[in-house]
Amino acid sequence: MPRTRETERPMRLKHPAARIALAALLVAGPATVAAAGTVHAAPAAGTVRLAAVGLDDPHKKDIAMQLVSSAENSSLDWKSQYKYIEDIKDGRGYTAGIIGFCSGTGDMLELVEHYTDLKPGNVLAKYLPALRKVNGTESHAGLGSAFEKDWATAAKDTVFQKAQNDERDRVYFNPSVGQAKADGLRALGQFAYYDAIVMHGPGDGTDSFGGIRKAAMKKAKTPAQGGDEATYLKAFLEARKVVMKKEEAHADTSRVDTEQTVFLNAKNFDLNPPLKWKVYGDSYSINS
Repeated sequence: MPRTRETERPMRLKHPAARIALAALLVAGPATVAAAGTVHAAPAAGTVRLAAVGLDDPHKKDIAMQLVSSAENSSLDWKSQYKYIEDIKDGRGYTAGIIGFCSGTGDMLELVEHYTDLKPGNVLAKYLPALRKVNGTESHAGLGSAFEKDWATAAKDTVFQKAQNDERDRVYFNPSVGQAKADGLRALGQFAYYDAIVMHGPGDGTDSFGGIRKAAMKKAKTPAQGGDEATYLKAFLEARKVVMKKEEAHADTSRVDTEQTVFLNAKNFDLNPPLKWKVYGDSYSINS
């Protein structure tokens, strides 16, 4: 299903740095990464108040996926996005799948490699040489309409759906939620981290998730450092908006202003339904 509101929806700022070792993602704060997706909290300066139910709870995770999909796809039906593929003209080649894997940033290549590990000889395996060549560019060389058609075919395969879920978790969901927990944040903060890493990519650059987190920590302490959760989250969201506004496509920051900030102002730190929010002026709700 083609994504809607293409002129209004922010484009992801995923950089080649998203492919570096996750250890480089976290260079400041009370956590270290020993392996991809594994976060170990260091001794905290204050009392850490963790959610009884974190974003990694299956129901909370589904809520997170719906929230992201409302901004990325103008729909809550995130499971219909496995087949999505489009060049949104952001210089990153194709954007596709449930998390916007890009042919120009490496995560699409790693997705198809993982799919091929799970199912050798799949319909996308023949495009691996082309995906390697176009990585880091906006080129469609060796891909094109045939690739788009085969992507849609692969999306019907539960193995490919699993591969997309796996890579979403490995690169984006697990690291962001793990870091948020180490910072003492409950489900809302965990979602704020996840939504940021989806758009801006992991890494420690100024315009990446790690840079946004560092900028926020200069303004406020995390709960793990003894700070106030609401104060820190406000600083994080403000730091993210600074980065979003650096590109014209990010001028509309409603996924922060009329979504996450709404939940923050309501002190819904556990991200409990009912949830009501707007993105680009469109209203959404999750009732249970």
